[in-house]
Amino acid sequence: MHILRLDADFFVPFLLFSIPIVAIVGGITAGIVRTLGQQRLLEMAQRERMAAIERGIDPAKLPPMPIGGLGHDHDLASIYLNPHDYARRRSMNLMVGGVITLFVGVGVGAFLYLVDRPDNSWGVGLVPLAVGLGLLLSSWLVKPKDAEPPRTP
Repeated sequence: MHILRLDADFFVPFLLFSIPIVAIVGGITAGIVRTLGQQRLLEMAQRERMAAIERGIDPAKLPPMPIGGLGHDHDLASIYLNPHDYARRRSMNLMVGGVITLFVGVGVGAFLYLVDRPDNSWGVGLVPLAVGLGLLLSSWLVKPKDAEPPRTP
């Protein structure tokens, strides 16, 4: 009869393979829960607006629909933004992603360069570095060109 032992030969590979699986399942679950919560919030706000309009309240006097849903930048909330604000928000998101990716690339490249000098494996950091530069360039390209947002009467 074989008794299951929890030694390093069994536990380490099990742990190494379970971490990405838990991260992927957790990320998908968090995305689903966030989307459902945002949809519910938007649905409740629309019902509240319809009830107020049925009672004869002028829609212009009602507060604006919630943007940002659960406090984050959501695609569904961007339908209520004017084109200038939408372009500015998109530009800022690309800039943030670009800066983060740029510095991750520099960090990975420097780390690998210092760890394994003769092999020249520091080039791996060039991939995220290039992605970061691409995102920064995209941010600059989509940035609104006019200095002032359009004024609505």
